[in-house]
Amino acid sequence: MAVLGASGSGKSTLIDALADRISKESLKGSITLNGDVLESRMLKVISALTVEETLMFSAEFRLPRSLSRSKKKARVHALIDQLGLRNAATTVIGDEGHRGVSGGERRRVSIGIDIIHDPIVLFLDEPTSGLDSTSAFMVVKVLQRIAQSGSIVSLLDRLIFLSHGQTVFSGSPASLPPFFSEFGHPIPENENRTEFALDLIRELEEAPGGTKGLVDFNKQWQLKNKRISEKTISGIPKVSLKDAISASISRGKLVSGAPAGTSTSNDSTQLAAASSVHKFANPLWIEMAVIAKRSLTNSRRMPELFGIRLGAVLVTGAILATMFYHLDNSPKGVQERLGFFAFAMSTTFYTCAEAIPVFLQERYIFMRETAYNAYRRSSYVLAHSIISVPSLVFLSFAFAATTFWAVGLAGGTSGFLFYFLTIVASFWAGSSFVTFLSGVVSHVMLGFTVVVAILAYFLLFSGFFISRDRIPPYWIWFHYISLVKYPYEGVLQNEFDLNPPRCFVRGTQMFDSTPLMEVPEALKVELLKSMSKTLGINITSSTCVITGADVLKQQGVTQLSKWNCLWITLAWGFFFRFLFYLTLLFGSKNRRR
Repeated sequence: MAVLGASGSGKSTLIDALADRISKESLKGSITLNGDVLESRMLKVISALTVEETLMFSAEFRLPRSLSRSKKKARVHALIDQLGLRNAATTVIGDEGHRGVSGGERRRVSIGIDIIHDPIVLFLDEPTSGLDSTSAFMVVKVLQRIAQSGSIVSLLDRLIFLSHGQTVFSGSPASLPPFFSEFGHPIPENENRTEFALDLIRELEEAPGGTKGLVDFNKQWQLKNKRISEKTISGIPKVSLKDAISASISRGKLVSGAPAGTSTSNDSTQLAAASSVHKFANPLWIEMAVIAKRSLTNSRRMPELFGIRLGAVLVTGAILATMFYHLDNSPKGVQERLGFFAFAMSTTFYTCAEAIPVFLQERYIFMRETAYNAYRRSSYVLAHSIISVPSLVFLSFAFAATTFWAVGLAGGTSGFLFYFLTIVASFWAGSSFVTFLSGVVSHVMLGFTVVVAILAYFLLFSGFFISRDRIPPYWIWFHYISLVKYPYEGVLQNEFDLNPPRCFVRGTQMFDSTPLMEVPEALKVELLKSMSKTLGINITSSTCVITGADVLKQQGVTQLSKWNCLWITLAWGFFFRFLFYLTLLFGSKNRRR
């Protein structure tokens, strides 16, 4: 069936309505197939919409795991021949920035993706638009071959002409001449019937009465032809939808729907027919493996993306290593350590902002694939979460190794291990947070703006600029949801809470960072003696005044152990991945309103 009409006549809206891509609250009327109301779940299993992916990955998604890989490859090779793509089989698809197959070949690949599982019903929205006549002819020939294979797709058996959402003609191409002849506008000989019809419809649309007369005439025509057709087929039994689907599956249609031999002919309801058709072709772990493989394949094609991120981490680490090279244990060294940790921990989050475009770029591909049950949303979230871990570990090790010994951080091997694990947890939480935001926002630049702003707030309330005890009560909640707070406090404890404790301020060093800093050393000693007499405590130049534990108290780091800080940081990552799943589940449905 071809749906024809001028731009804005309602062609795409009709296709979307039939394919269950319009929210129910925005749609009036009902959709039936073989006279039965079509359930949304059933439609998703027996039909397909065009997407842009490779045929082999589509086979991995849509064909059941009961089929061996060799049979899946055979199916793909047969489909390539059916689509007339043998000469382009090894050519990359390409995109706007990379030349690949031609437009007509890409359109045929797009069709092939959704017929890989041999669907019973296939919806195609403008499959030949934008193509030259040769490419358009090749696409239509492909559809003809699909029709000959038994799908409910054919080479213009029926036509529907639309005008501003109204049907002005519905019937076979052979009915066009008598239809328009009776309407008073006979089609001249040797003139293209469809072009004549479209030109006439456009003329009527511009006339004062519009196409109302043609719409009313079509209704009368349909009633007359319906009475004739009912007399013709009155002796033929009506086939119910469940029986039609069962018969199609028994003939080998809907490869992903049910194993060979499955039949629903004895079921009494459409739901029973649908129950024999699996909602998803593969189990969750197979879907995860295929999604992960596809993502890794894309990553291997663009290694510069990871290289740029690694370069940014190494450059940042090198700058920090040289700026804070071999910090001492003086009071100034304490302040410099605090500054280093605050900047280092916040940097790990900022470098995760590159994850914003990742999902946004494939958002609509994801929506099309999940709309027709190519895979579960949970599979997508889990697969991308798992494959992100190795790169995060590698980046974390590069940053930790670049900075730990160069800055002169404490703790030895165990200290480095905790420092490294904290950076891994920070990268994990940061990438999860940014991934969640990419599921909420719809534009790359908006996403970057939101990420930078929120991360700035996280740093502000982390406890570095102002300790927890000084934060106003009405802002204290933000301190506890700050992603920077927990890794920052964890590495502070890793640095300052050691056994035996380290001393950071001794005797006369207490006058550093005060107006008495420039007083001669001898006078500072005299001041210590005077203070000792007043306080009743003997304070000498070598007396330890402030230890690492005192530094932590001054910074308000007293509530959680360093390991609890690490676990909480990791938990934030899992929490945001779960939120990302919820945004995909409820906010990324491929439906119009």
